[in-house]
Amino acid sequence: MSVANRVRVEDVVTLSDDWYVLKKTRFSFLRSDGTWQTQSRETYDRGDGATILLYDVTRRTVVLVRQFRYPAFVNGHDDLLIEAPAGLLDERDPAKAIRDEVQEETGFHVGDVQRIFDAFMSPGSVTERLHFFVAPYRSDDRRSDGGGAVEEGEDIEVLEPTIETALAWIAEGRVRDGKTIMLLQYAALNIFGNRK
Repeated sequence: MSVANRVRVEDVVTLSDDWYVLKKTRFSFLRSDGTWQTQSRETYDRGDGATILLYDVTRRTVVLVRQFRYPAFVNGHDDLLIEAPAGLLDERDPAKAIRDEVQEETGFHVGDVQRIFDAFMSPGSVTERLHFFVAPYRSDDRRSDGGGAVEEGEDIEVLEPTIETALAWIAEGRVRDGKTIMLLQYAALNIFGNRK
C-alpha cells in the first residue's frame, strides 16, 4: 500500500510566509494496526537544495567555506560555521544550481559534477531534499574570490584544507554541519581512500 493511501489531510494553516513557508497540518494516519490516528505537524518549506565537495586528489585538498549562520549561533555555536558550498535550487536543475552556487561562493568554475545521492536532512520538520555532488578542481579553476552574494547577507571565507585536516576538524568539533560531514566521509571512503 502506498503511503499516500495512509494519509488523509484534514486542515492546513499557513503560520508564516516570510523568508520561507511554515505550515501547520492536521491529518489522519493509518497505523500499522489498521486504526486511524489524528496527528498535527508543522513543516518548514524552503525548497530543495544542492551541496558539493570540490576535491583535488593530487594535493589531497577540498574546498570548504566559512560563514555566519544565525540558527547555529542562537543554539550555542559561537563561531562561523565551516561548510561545503550549498544553495537552493530555485527551480533550476540540481547540477546547474550547484555549479552556479559554488562559483558564487568560492570563485571556482566547475564543469561536470557527479551526483552521489540525495537526502532529507531534517525530515521531522523540514521538507527540503538536498542533492549531494562532488567534482574535481584545480587551482587554476578559480575565476574570482567568491564570497557569496552581499545582497543575500553572505560574507563567505573560502578554505582549502587537506582531507586529513578537514576530517580532523570533524573530530575536534570545528565542522558541525551535517551535509559537510557526509560529504567529507564520502570523500574519505570513495575518493581519497588509501592514496597517500
